[in-house]
Amino acid sequence: MSERVRTIAPMAALLLLALVAGACSERAPDTQGGAPAGTLERVRAAKSIKVGFANEAPYAYLDIASGRLTGEGPEIARVVLGKMGISEVEGVLTEFGSLIPGLRAGRFDLIAAGMYILPERCKQIAFSNPTYSVGDGFAVAKGNPLDLHSYADLARQPAARLGIVAGTAQRQYARSAGIADAQLVRFPEAPSALEGLAAGRVDAFAGTRLTINFLLTLNKSGQLESAKPVHRPAGQQQADPRLRCLRVSSGRRRLAQGIQQRPREIHRHSASR
Repeated sequence: MSERVRTIAPMAALLLLALVAGACSERAPDTQGGAPAGTLERVRAAKSIKVGFANEAPYAYLDIASGRLTGEGPEIARVVLGKMGISEVEGVLTEFGSLIPGLRAGRFDLIAAGMYILPERCKQIAFSNPTYSVGDGFAVAKGNPLDLHSYADLARQPAARLGIVAGTAQRQYARSAGIADAQLVRFPEAPSALEGLAAGRVDAFAGTRLTINFLLTLNKSGQLESAKPVHRPAGQQQADPRLRCLRVSSGRRRLAQGIQQRPREIHRHSASR
């Protein structure tokens, strides 16, 4: 399989993989401006598809050594799409906050990125069945000098600053916990947020546990660590770490239906091994 990865301007985003609308409390709109007709037929005939991704390991990222688009999202997408006769994946790199607008604008066909299933997103795009679930984590300075273990801890310290990636669910969690907008520092991607923490621009960086742990394994300074424990934000049930899945435009119904079946097959295969 060949992969081509190109970078586009931040506001011109592409979408790779998506979650199924059935996983949402509200369905995405039936129509969508700019959504091409016959997407499934087109990509099957070409045996190629455009997917949008944000540079966030381990979910979706470009491996510099090999030039391969990889991570949880792209690799699951390859399995799913391969079963549909689509052998070539063209990745389009963009900022996380531009993925949904890019998909809705028809600049690509799917999103392959770590993205929570949230009601406001379900109104805009369709989601596949969940492929995994994960909770949040905090990266902090060594020793966790402000003793930060929850969003509420930051809300109680007005001088504390929290780094988040623009467009992620962490902003919603922060606001729900009472963290002022002035305390939030937005970064275009997770590696930049960790660099901001190392430089002292923020006192903590909030992301998924996988993202935090992966980035900290790459950081050799010894000056950063993962806060332990990190308590679930308000709105996350004890048994409900945020679900992740593949994402498609609601206007691409046949493509969405084809993708929808595949995560079930993958889960059945994994359970039988």
